[in-house]
Amino acid sequence: MKFNAPWFYRNKQFKRALGLLAFSSLSFAAIAEPLDKSKMQFIGPLAEDMQLKPFQTPHGSAIINNLLPQLQANSDSFSIFGKKQSWQPFNKVSALTLGGLQALKFNIETVRFTQGTLTLKGVENGQLFINGEPQKGDNNSYKLALTNSTHSVIILAQQVANWNDVVIDFTPKSDTDKITLNTSYTKRLSAKQLFDAPTMSNISLAPNAEQYITTKRTYDDKTQNKANLVTELKNTDNSTIYRFEDGQPSNIIWSPDNQYLVYLLKGELKQLNRKSLAIKTLANDLAGASGFTFFNDTSLVFSWSKSPESSNNLTKHYKGLQDRWSYARTTSQLYMLDTKSGLTKALSQGPLSHSFEDLNSTRGKVLMSRSVMAMQASTHPETELVELDIKSNKLLSLGKFKTFNQAKYANKDVYVVAGPDFKNGAGRALPKSMLANNYDGQLYLLTNNGKNVTALSKQFDPSIGQLSVLENGDAVLKVTEKDTQPLYLFDLSKQRFKKLNTSVDIVEKFSVSHGRNSQVLITGTSALAPQQLKRLNISKNKTDLIWDSKPIAYANTTIPTLEEFNFTNKSGVEITGRVYVPSNLDKTKKYPALVYYYGGTSPVTRGFTGRYPFNLWAENGYVVYVVQPTGATGFGQKFSAQHVNAWGDYTADDIIEGTQAFLKQYDYVDNTKVGNLGASYGGFMTMLLATKTDLFSASISHAGISNLTSYWGEGWWGYLYSGEASKNSFPWNNADLYSQHSPVFHADKVTTPLLLIHGDSDTNVPVGESLTMYTALKLLNKDVELIEYKGADHQIFARDKRFNWWNTMLAYFDKKLKDEPQWWDSMYENK
Repeated sequence: MKFNAPWFYRNKQFKRALGLLAFSSLSFAAIAEPLDKSKMQFIGPLAEDMQLKPFQTPHGSAIINNLLPQLQANSDSFSIFGKKQSWQPFNKVSALTLGGLQALKFNIETVRFTQGTLTLKGVENGQLFINGEPQKGDNNSYKLALTNSTHSVIILAQQVANWNDVVIDFTPKSDTDKITLNTSYTKRLSAKQLFDAPTMSNISLAPNAEQYITTKRTYDDKTQNKANLVTELKNTDNSTIYRFEDGQPSNIIWSPDNQYLVYLLKGELKQLNRKSLAIKTLANDLAGASGFTFFNDTSLVFSWSKSPESSNNLTKHYKGLQDRWSYARTTSQLYMLDTKSGLTKALSQGPLSHSFEDLNSTRGKVLMSRSVMAMQASTHPETELVELDIKSNKLLSLGKFKTFNQAKYANKDVYVVAGPDFKNGAGRALPKSMLANNYDGQLYLLTNNGKNVTALSKQFDPSIGQLSVLENGDAVLKVTEKDTQPLYLFDLSKQRFKKLNTSVDIVEKFSVSHGRNSQVLITGTSALAPQQLKRLNISKNKTDLIWDSKPIAYANTTIPTLEEFNFTNKSGVEITGRVYVPSNLDKTKKYPALVYYYGGTSPVTRGFTGRYPFNLWAENGYVVYVVQPTGATGFGQKFSAQHVNAWGDYTADDIIEGTQAFLKQYDYVDNTKVGNLGASYGGFMTMLLATKTDLFSASISHAGISNLTSYWGEGWWGYLYSGEASKNSFPWNNADLYSQHSPVFHADKVTTPLLLIHGDSDTNVPVGESLTMYTALKLLNKDVELIEYKGADHQIFARDKRFNWWNTMLAYFDKKLKDEPQWWDSMYENK
């Protein structure tokens, strides 16, 4: 049989083109280029009289690692063994062999993912550190894979025959792998800064406001995923009185008489005398105990949980809908502990768990909440609010509610935070035809033992979150107000809200004192400002700065600029948003863009960092548009109510309209290079948008929902969330909602490249949601990728996974929006 080659192999023009293509692909030959010595700094000799170099001792690595932070510091000089040492330009060095140690320092600047080989010539015993991490090399040759960033380089030399012969070469892997050097102290924002920077993970203000507790958390390369925690007791002048050295305390509380500090440490309940600093153990064997709070000066109320004995049974017989939860059969009851004798007595009992809400020691009352039944087959399980009289042990029911978040005493009455439908819709500020979004928190006052209710926030658009009550009955509230989370003071006597001056966009944690002149300790961030610790005087409404992470972790760091961008949608409603602009923007060039939107029903807040680092994306060359589409809380009840029974209808339109308006306004954005991404409900929106529009050039869905029915039935809380998002709608009475709003039912309409990311241990949105969409798109021969994180739940927390996750998202967008596949290929395609 004679084989006939296809026509294009017999075509001369094609053969010539193929030859030229082959020649061009081979035309680049990697050439080593010496790096410019004038762009490097030199220091040495360091400890020139040392008899043995570190590598000649059994502790060489430790010696170098302890010196490294000093070499990395943004300082022109430092002292070693009493001798001042200064950095100088490397090209000015003419020394031969020097005693002690020497070091070189410079920055490598990249504008894309860059690979190549760095070679140290003339250095007989040297070590290379990039961004503080030691590099592994072979014969002073190091293979580098550098992300788009500023990379700090330290070369520590222990043995050099002649410094005039020292040359540092860089051999690029391809002609696109280019680097530049500088010795500037200014650098671009990095992922490591965002994750490792010190933050106050816990704060607590004494009742008399004369002392406070902070727990500072940091991460580093040495401890990796384990946080470094330091807890300190401080005075009002911010001086440290006591530092917890033997382990880290939890559940720190203050005695009402201001004499003691009580905390849990290694399973023991400890009491610290605030004056003498003497420590006493109050109780042991407290496994499962939590939520300690003082009832009076000598007794504590706390929650004590008991889990059933582990079973090796072959089967599990489900007792109800909640039995899918790993903790469903754990019961919690309230107890009271006498600090003088150590005796504990139970305050609640029975098969139903009781949760602590508040107490009023003057009246001898404890406020508790509990489920009406252990396993409730309802999309809105009922919560009962009960009041316990400590002396008589009598329980008084204040009501059973389908929507309930928390309760606090307001003198003899009770504040409740719940959705608009609380107490038969007492808080609704909606047309009768609209269903309320009960994730939109409202404030109520229960009086007359729960018989009467007053809705306090019907005309107040922010969504109520945390609640702390002052001695006079006024309340300090943390709310969601559009994309901010400020504090408000609710004046009970005047029944009005007053915004407190926190000077941050997002209040993260707050702690309130209980004197006449109440103060609030606050941690918070803003869109472009990292975490601060502040003290707020409520009566003066004035804030003082105590601590700021910016000069510690972000000094000399370039941060993007921020611009507000709002538009009016086709329904005449203003949709707010913000745009992060790269700090080195050149408006004569075209830039790719990323569009991000909310997950769940909460807006995307203006925190400095978090799971989705907008500032980092911008510093990697993307213009980032964060849009707050219809359905989010914090904009008023009517706005949030459109989340109900919509599953993306209004939200998708707003994202599409907003992106179009954004592209029209920002003419330096390349409208053919726009990516979009979201997580959870936002991941669902990413999939849904891919079936509705070709506006985007690449999309990422993290932990997204592809099939509303399977999520409703399989996610641990799927039926509960759907109780709001699909209120009164079920697969049997509204099949169209569950099918026609499920992206997988329209997978054939997808034309946008899509990356699906999911944790394989996600209990909220099971990984099957991404597997389902992946299966559909693969069978349809669509451009789809799936990355699964082993052992990860709905969010990516661990440091190593977080860096990989951030890199994965940027690498994918670099490939699709910048035509730079090398980063993605190095992570996945070449594996």
